Amino acid sequence: MKNRLLILIPLLSLFATSCTDDITGLNTDTKRPTYTQPEYLFTNAEHAMVDQVTSTSVNFNVFRLFAQQWTEVQYPQESQYDLTGRTIPDTHWTTYYRDVLKDYKEARQILVDSKASYTGAPEGLVVINNKIAVIDILTAYTYGILVDTFGDVPYSEALDILNHPLPKYDDAQTIYRDLISKLTTASNALDASEDSFGDADLIYHGDVAKWAKFANSLRLRMAINMHDVDAAYASTQALAAIADGIITSRADGTYMVYASTQPNANPLYVDLVASGRNDFIPADTFVNKLNALSDPRRPQYFTEYPAGSGLYKGGVYGAINTYDAFSHLTETIKDPTYPGVLFTYSEVEFLLAEAAERGIAVGGTAASHYNAAITASMLDWGVAPADIATYLLRPDVAYATATGTWKQKIGEQSWIALFNRGFEAWTSYRRLDYPALQVPAVTYGDITEVPKRYSYPNREQTLNATNLQAAVAKLGNNNVTTKIFWDKQ
Repeated sequence: MKNRLLILIPLLSLFATSCTDDITGLNTDTKRPTYTQPEYLFTNAEHAMVDQVTSTSVNFNVFRLFAQQWTEVQYPQESQYDLTGRTIPDTHWTTYYRDVLKDYKEARQILVDSKASYTGAPEGLVVINNKIAVIDILTAYTYGILVDTFGDVPYSEALDILNHPLPKYDDAQTIYRDLISKLTTASNALDASEDSFGDADLIYHGDVAKWAKFANSLRLRMAINMHDVDAAYASTQALAAIADGIITSRADGTYMVYASTQPNANPLYVDLVASGRNDFIPADTFVNKLNALSDPRRPQYFTEYPAGSGLYKGGVYGAINTYDAFSHLTETIKDPTYPGVLFTYSEVEFLLAEAAERGIAVGGTAASHYNAAITASMLDWGVAPADIATYLLRPDVAYATATGTWKQKIGEQSWIALFNRGFEAWTSYRRLDYPALQVPAVTYGDITEVPKRYSYPNREQTLNATNLQAAVAKLGNNNVTTKIFWDKQ
């Protein structure tokens, strides 16, 4: 009897507990935190953002292929402009909206809330403000990528599922203007006397002064993109960005150094080495141009073919190629710690050369900025100063004697310097229409020119059809050859 009572008492206690009227605790998942640090969200978003523009996996982006710097080996569909087989636009869209912008927004809100209740030392408030400004800069960068990829995209109603579950697509040029305004405000809000995210920042490690230079350089790039559609506005914004302080040395470049091991290794290492696949080789379009110029960056970009010959051979762009019959990508970019790149000093100097030719009073000459851009690129890739000087004196390279208009001169050399930066190489090509890229012999759906945008994601047709259809109607169609607003020439 005693033993039965001992068993009965705990059972009665259990029933007494379970019969309580308050059951709200049952909805609490004790294994999932209800609060996180903004630094965690920021780091995650920053990493995902750089991964997306760095990766060469055809499941994520195909910009090196669009720029015809690389081509494929056994499966050339993406080099032939098939974006639907792997729903590439969907992944690009989702990565930036869900994995990048959403985390930046949540991190920012936590910081804004903490600022409202902050009672500590004044310098602590400065740090919070710096963090918010850095998030605003990277948010603007991310939206800029989306606009440059698709055209009109959700912006003013984006990331607000409670109030706007079906966000409208905003006008791309209006977004651009707002992003430039936000970058200006954020740059001016930064206080270089204090830190920001410290080592939670994988790019500049909290260096506020460098974030300001990146923001202003981004303003310059966006202004140059817009010049053909609104020259007066673009010129004013370019000069304002320069006055506020842009990247002026290779040390100011925007790089994220990866870790030596997965999952934090460079995606190129994952795609080119760890995967065990040999899917990519340099494209003949690119290699042939460098061969014609005896470009000293070739040993840094490609391996020799045949080995030891001093010669370089690119695979036929957009065709099936045999991996062992061509030059390969060098071990440099296959290193797991090789940095992802958002902006370089070389790119800034090319933008300044272009600005000078567009009549914007940026100081110096187009030729001086052109030479500085090539020099910076070559130094980045370890080319000896003497070889750089020799290259700049070549009649087919020297600014005064190289073939073609200023757009051709700057466009072709910028394309070469933007090697391994597919998105910006593709953007430079779209803006300047050089180099004069041609479609491969076979294209998906009989596309007759190099793509000028991604088509909108298929998923949007299911989730946000009315707003998608309005955007497509405004654009005229959803074709990859339809130009976005700033691509007018």
